[in-house]
This record gives sequence, C-alpha cells and structure tokens, in this order.
Amino acid sequence: MSQSHDLSIEKLPNPEKATLEGKNKFLGFWFFLGGETVLFGTLFATFLALRDKVGNGPAGHELFSMKVTFLSTMILLVSSLTSVFAILALKEYKLRMMQFWFWVTVLLGLCFLGLEIYEFTDYVKEGLGYKTSAFSSSFYTLVGTHGSHVFFGILWISTLMIASYKKGITTVTAPKYYIAALYWHFIDVVWVFIFTVVYLLGILGG
Repeated sequence: MSQSHDLSIEKLPNPEKATLEGKNKFLGFWFFLGGETVLFGTLFATFLALRDKVGNGPAGHELFSMKVTFLSTMILLVSSLTSVFAILALKEYKLRMMQFWFWVTVLLGLCFLGLEIYEFTDYVKEGLGYKTSAFSSSFYTLVGTHGSHVFFGILWISTLMIASYKKGITTVTAPKYYIAALYWHFIDVVWVFIFTVVYLLGILGG
C-alpha cells in the first residue's frame, strides 16, 4: 500500500477530533479513565494500609531490586515517548511512520512485561507468594493489575496497527489510534506512582 493511501479525503489538521463521533469517543474515554483512576486509587490505598503487614514472609526492602525496577521504568517511559512520535506522525498523515513507532511501543511494552514476569518469578523463589502475607497479596494485586493493563494496551495497539495496513489514516480511524496512545500514557503514569510508592518507598523505608 502506498503512502498516498494514508488518507483518501481532505487532510485535516487534527483528524482525531475532526468529527462529532471522534469527539464523543474522547468524552467516553475520559469517563473510562475516571473509573480506572478510582480502581488504581483503591489498590494504592489498600497497599499503603498493608505494606507493613509482612507476617512471616519477606518485606519489600529485602527483595526489591532497584536495578531491575529502574530498567523497567526507563523502558516504559521510552515507550510513552515512542507513542508520542506515533501520534505526531498521525497528525502529519504519515502512515508508515505511525505504524513504525507504535510497533516500537508494543515491543517496549513486551520487554516491560518480560521483566515483570522475571521479577515475580524471582520473588516467588525468595518466598513471597501471593498468599504469604497481606503485604504480598496487596503488592501482587496492585502491580499485577497494572501489568494486565499493559498487556491489554499491547493487544489494543497491535490490533489497531494490523487493521491500519488496510484502513490507513482517516477521520474514522485517527481517534482510535489517538485514544490508544492516551491509554498507554495513562498506564505509564500509573507505573511512575507504583515505582515511587511501592518500590522506592519500599527500599528507602526498609
């Protein structure tokens, strides 16, 4: 498919918001994010209430590795940047560049999940199972819920990119790409809070 197929209609400056349907999708997405914010707020509050309830199991400062967590954080932050590049390409109707940067975002997301699985496996070997203590249950629930959101984001963006080879960039598809990028930024922001509240405070508070 040639680059000229990026858009078969007039190229508007903001295709993601060019139609009423696109604007309505944004409105619905903000309501969705409101619910997600409440969900994570509840999980954070639960974790903070139970972070010292380690029972006979290990505490966070005995297990957490700043090197692995910092690497995971950098990978996710870079993936947020690549999604920005994808949206910039979208606004310029550069289909191939948009696809490239979104696929890089997906790859970085997979790397993040790989590190998280490695981290969880290591913690289980060290004696931190899901039912080991109130701390471990709240930890795995919070971080695992975020991980499931990353996985969903990867599936979402991948599905859109596969479809984009046929549908290109139009006022119908542009809002879908843009909202997926916003969702990715949201889970990146949530991870920054997890990094600070769970890992950083866990290590320093030990």
